[in-house]
Amino acid sequence: MAIRELKEQIARLPEQPGVYLYLNALGDTIYVGKARALRDRVRNYLGAYGSDPKTDALLDEIARLEVIVTDSVMEALALENNLIKQRRPKYNILLRDDKNYPYLQLTTNETFPRVLVARRVERDGSFYAGPFLPASFARKTMGLTHRLFGIRSCNEVITGQRGRPCLEYDIKRCIAPCVESICSAEEYGRAVGLTQLFLDGRNEELLKTLKSRMGEAAAGERFEEAAQLRDAMRTVQTLHDRQQKMATVELGHRDVFGMKLGPAGVVVQVFQVRKGRVVERVELGSEPGAAGSEREVLGAAVQQFYELREAPAEVHLTSEPDERESLEAWLSDRAGRRVRLVVPQRGEKRGLVELANRNAALAYQQRFNQATAAQYEALETLQAVLTLAALPRRIECFDISTIQGSETVASMVVCEDGRMRKSDYRKFRVRGHAAGHGPQDAGAGEPVHDDFAAMHEVVLRRYRKVLEEGGPFPDLILIDGGKGQLSAAYGALEELGLANLVAVGIAKKEELLYMRDPKDPIALAAHDPALLLVERIRDEAHRFAVTFHRQARARRDLRSDLDHVPGVGSRRRRTLLTRFGSLAGVRRATREELSAAVGARVADAVLAFFARQS
Repeated sequence: MAIRELKEQIARLPEQPGVYLYLNALGDTIYVGKARALRDRVRNYLGAYGSDPKTDALLDEIARLEVIVTDSVMEALALENNLIKQRRPKYNILLRDDKNYPYLQLTTNETFPRVLVARRVERDGSFYAGPFLPASFARKTMGLTHRLFGIRSCNEVITGQRGRPCLEYDIKRCIAPCVESICSAEEYGRAVGLTQLFLDGRNEELLKTLKSRMGEAAAGERFEEAAQLRDAMRTVQTLHDRQQKMATVELGHRDVFGMKLGPAGVVVQVFQVRKGRVVERVELGSEPGAAGSEREVLGAAVQQFYELREAPAEVHLTSEPDERESLEAWLSDRAGRRVRLVVPQRGEKRGLVELANRNAALAYQQRFNQATAAQYEALETLQAVLTLAALPRRIECFDISTIQGSETVASMVVCEDGRMRKSDYRKFRVRGHAAGHGPQDAGAGEPVHDDFAAMHEVVLRRYRKVLEEGGPFPDLILIDGGKGQLSAAYGALEELGLANLVAVGIAKKEELLYMRDPKDPIALAAHDPALLLVERIRDEAHRFAVTFHRQARARRDLRSDLDHVPGVGSRRRRTLLTRFGSLAGVRRATREELSAAVGARVADAVLAFFARQS
């Protein structure tokens, strides 16, 4: 969509709350946003063009704009969340729980609930606990609910009319609600209540309840039941003592959000604090490469985290999120009471936020791989040093290889997000005067080779093809060489109207970075990750070029004699070399042997050619 058309459509938008959707030419939703006033919010995008690569890419891809008007900002927020989940737009930040870690589901939506392992939290009326780290702990905990409280594990429809209980009752893993005379619905309901306390980590409350019930059973001389309750108390007490939980008396009930936002993606850590104790930690992570501002990410994290959860009275954040008031109203409405979003500034509350941040930073390194994260840090350094508008996620590097003007070739290697992308490597045979096939030096008789002309030709050919194919264009071009090679590369880019692309030369030995502007070259510290990354890319381009050059020389050497023989093409040359093993073997062959391989006429031509050379 042209900017003019977008402006005209924006002018017709209402000044009401709602949701706006950007669609591409294929009709796919690429971004969903909410607004207090649709016209003002959407108009802001036009003013942001040129300031943010993500926004620029979004605006370039928009083909259609759609809006949905709502009665309130809260309705817009809820609708936005649903549309993001359903359509998964490419430019929205979509955080998710790590699906490698399971939950336990207490099916309280059933008359006789069970405990099941679940991979995600659903809004189905069940009670969920978790996630459990490691995953095996979920099944161990589920086994404890059977052993401690007798929660059933079968899929049977319970009516209480079964004649006798199954083996699970005999081995004391079920209290048999299937036989009403053994366990009534009320008694099973009490077991479910204890199970929920256990799964919710409310061990102190659970211990009090177990102790009270044990006393009642003993007073009623139900000694077997009292003994079972005593054993359950001991197990719960042992687990309670072993748990290493962070605690502080003043924190009460609240959730604490920590975040690490980097070029590799986003990781959010949520500490769930109950009665002053951190009883659970939940990690949300984005797909690699997700981007956005800290306010935008925090707003999305709060929205998506509480989509299936009830928020406590206070939620502590590392900074202010987008649409704070709207988020608070939405959370309060869902919880049926007031929920506050707080940014602690000092004291123990701020300390816990910083602890969550440190945990998020550690998870970021693990999720996106330490080496990958380090490469992104190197890219960030390059962006700052070279004053680039965007992170140089795609870097293309060129190198020329020749020996005395012979078989001049070039290589281009590609590095994306700190990793070499070999499928995008390209080889070039340099043509014309730049390849050393032009005028010869009168004194030496050697072909004249022009390294600058070769660089100009290769860069011109590469980006002419990229223009024809519509991309992708690099964020940074590396040229193996100094000012001369860099000027040649920029000359080619200017011919194509691509002078806006950024190219940098890297000179050998000094390892200096040359930029287009006539100023002193940039010298990075010897062990700077940014310099090490540049050197690694340059060395890979050199290796690739030298390998191609050796192959080209080898093919030339093979062709130098046999390809000058009349009647010998690539197929007959291959036949001769395969039959006789080498060029020397072809020279030693008799007329009869050559005739048997390629025929009498070609055999005579081969013999005549070698005779002239001797």
